[in-house]
Amino acid sequence: MIGTRIYSGSPYEERAGYARAAVVDGWVYVSGTTGFDPVTKEFPAGAEEQCENCFRNIARALTEAGATLDDLVKVYIIVASQEEFGRIMPIIRKHCYGARPANTTILAQLVEPHMRVEVEAVARLRTA
Repeated sequence: MIGTRIYSGSPYEERAGYARAAVVDGWVYVSGTTGFDPVTKEFPAGAEEQCENCFRNIARALTEAGATLDDLVKVYIIVASQEEFGRIMPIIRKHCYGARPANTTILAQLVEPHMRVEVEAVARLRTA
C-alpha cells in the first residue's frame, strides 16, 4: 500500500473497503464525506447541518494528516438539489474561503435518500 491511510470509524469505510483519507507524497486525498455525525451515529435532517458535518469530518481527517482546511486545493461538492445548494453555499464559503480551493459542484442523487450533501477534498501538506 502506498502512503498512509486515515480512518474515521464510519461504518461505510469498513463495508465498502476504503479509508477516509490517503496521504501520499505530501498530498491528502479525502474520500467523499457525507453529513454523518460520528458522535450520534446519525445524519441530521437538513442539508445545512449535514454540510457542517462534512467539513467537520474532513477537518478531522486533515488534522490527523498534518493539514487544515486552509491547505485545501480542490473540493468536489455533491448536493441533492439546487435549492439545497443555495442554502449550503455560505457554509462552503465559511470553510473554504481561507484556502480558496478549486471547486466542482454537482447536483445528484446520493446513495441513501437521507444523504443531502457529500464533499470530497484534496489538500497539500505545507511541509511537502
